Amino acid sequence: MQIKRLCLAHIQDIAYFCHMKKIVATIVLAILLAIGGELPAQEIARPKHGEGINMMLRRFNRTSKEHYRQFLELNKGKFTKDNGLKIGVEYILPPIETENTEPLFGKELAHYPITSQDLQGACFYLVSGHGGPDPGAVGIYNGRQLHEDEYAYDIVLRLARNLLMRGAKVHIIIQDAKDGIRDDRFLSNSSRETCMGEKIPLNQVERLKQRCDKINQLHKKDKEKYRRAVFIHVDSRSKGEQIDVFFYHCEGSTQGRRLANTLRTTFDRKYDKHQPNRGFDGTVSPRNLYVLRNTAPVAVFLELGNIQNKRDLQRLILSDNRQALANWIAEGLMTDYKNSK
Repeated sequence: MQIKRLCLAHIQDIAYFCHMKKIVATIVLAILLAIGGELPAQEIARPKHGEGINMMLRRFNRTSKEHYRQFLELNKGKFTKDNGLKIGVEYILPPIETENTEPLFGKELAHYPITSQDLQGACFYLVSGHGGPDPGAVGIYNGRQLHEDEYAYDIVLRLARNLLMRGAKVHIIIQDAKDGIRDDRFLSNSSRETCMGEKIPLNQVERLKQRCDKINQLHKKDKEKYRRAVFIHVDSRSKGEQIDVFFYHCEGSTQGRRLANTLRTTFDRKYDKHQPNRGFDGTVSPRNLYVLRNTAPVAVFLELGNIQNKRDLQRLILSDNRQALANWIAEGLMTDYKNSK
């Protein structure tokens, strides 16, 4: 009995402490508001007709339960009896989540905000082609060598950042500890890349097996229902052959085919908008590629252009175009994720 009383007393002490901690936090918040204290990224918004709290918060990319809780705390006394919003009243929006950090993006872009939860519950394994001892396809432009692995890696980093900002989990499989996201036209060549810290083999089969094994190891641990592997490459053909982006999936993979088609449709729509008279000839097809056959998650393989063709190179050497490619791929992935629910 004595032990039970001691345990009960201990539990009551903990409960009291947690209760007091919550009260103190509420008081501090109230004081800050009362004296006009600076709250991080404080924004004011007015509801639209028919909007409830969740709908208004979603409009401003605040979609978590914590956002909802903070919103009620910040705006006490401004609601109807059933916590409805009042038209014409200004409400304080809770701050967007604090910035996250990914050093692989480079010093200037290492910090990134979570701007939405559109991809919450999605997990991506992003792989830039070649790397380490293998530069991949090599092109020449204005007397400078352009290596496939450098441009594919830059686009993968931009894509990763885009997906992370939308609430996804992202694994960057091929990594360079020095090269972050770069805006240069001519990306410096190196052989520093690793497979998540492991040296990349020169032998092609060993190299491909290494990245597939890494993806499959991560895939076993990840719990997200939607998991996709994305392989980014640049093709090499004759100098006179201009090509669009091609999308490959594993033969027999229904979800892989759907993902590839969704990405192609996204690119087609973007070209119609930005270059309406150009057309888009990128195709979707099954390919018997090692990485498509041997990865556990649904996978898609992209060829972004011909590194030998001067027109295709504009898609690669201009940083705005690399960012556009990353944005369009991210939009296609998000569409596929929504369609999978």
